[in-house]
Amino acid sequence: MKQFYGASRTGNLSEAVRGLNSPKLLILMSNPDQFDKHVEELEELYPGVPSIGVVDMCYDRQVTEKGVGVTAYTEGVEAAADVIEQVSVMPAKYIGRVEAAVSKVRPGSNDTVCIDFCTGNDACMLTTIYSYLGSKRVRLMGGTGDQGKVSCNGKVYTDACVFAIIRNLSGKVEVYKENIYQPMTANYRLVASKTDRSKYYIGELNGKPAKQVYMDILKIPEKDISTQTFKNPLGKLNGEDVCIVSIKEVMGNGLACFRQVNDSDVLTMLEIRDYRQIAEETISKIRRDFKNISAVFSVNCLFRYIYFSQNKDMDDYLSRMGTLNNFCGFVGYGEHYNSQFVNQSMTCVVFE
Repeated sequence: MKQFYGASRTGNLSEAVRGLNSPKLLILMSNPDQFDKHVEELEELYPGVPSIGVVDMCYDRQVTEKGVGVTAYTEGVEAAADVIEQVSVMPAKYIGRVEAAVSKVRPGSNDTVCIDFCTGNDACMLTTIYSYLGSKRVRLMGGTGDQGKVSCNGKVYTDACVFAIIRNLSGKVEVYKENIYQPMTANYRLVASKTDRSKYYIGELNGKPAKQVYMDILKIPEKDISTQTFKNPLGKLNGEDVCIVSIKEVMGNGLACFRQVNDSDVLTMLEIRDYRQIAEETISKIRRDFKNISAVFSVNCLFRYIYFSQNKDMDDYLSRMGTLNNFCGFVGYGEHYNSQFVNQSMTCVVFE
């Protein structure tokens, strides 16, 4: 299979797709001001070609912050794209569209992936969609976009999740999750209470105001909480796995997060590791699993992008990952990994 990636820093879509012929699937990554226009233009350029789109920055070995990027699959794939509407209230109503797309692509053994872009209510949506995809051995990766907008097949949607089902006709596919954080050596055990699931709010940790517990552990003032999460997010224990819980803002004496936390959930405090070591571990694992890599499509969390950029490490990270063949992707606001909704992570799909 072949993956195309093109970008324009000025938002010129024709420039971004220069040299792209006969695509089987299109993935649009555009800026807030031009998204609607780019969705319409892309449909005019490639009428009837399945497509999904998101408002976000894109990258290969460099980030295009305010322009437009297009990833396309030109041969060696079968693909279908559709949309789940009303994700905030009843995503299950549209599961038939997922079933139809999967039936059209006809997955084999470990050769099919779903790439999705969502506007919100990610955890519920993933539970809904993966209950079916998992039974069909279809992998999933994707993320949340900006501005509450996504697109599918030339039309813009709000309160929706757009998805593309892609079957690799020349080999297997696999999805990966990269986490650059680990529990602090003190191994804090923090039991959440007085939570509000609808607001992703944590009122207390170990019976004390969550804001104060976070400040006391890290010895920081309140004004630093929203940026300290780049280095020290919370983590939700899930067996041997730790799901990152990014802090959005202080809310009263508690903390509003980007991931749902429930009463009695056990959390811990995380600290950042050396991203270079983690990237090499990710690359090594992928190369062990794949003798031949055709392409890699990924999503990096916005908070990772901010942290890397502040430390002037973003280009270095992308250069390392770029040693994998045809690596590209976008910057998201939350990442999807099979049935999991994760924060401050990188997820990707690798095509043989």
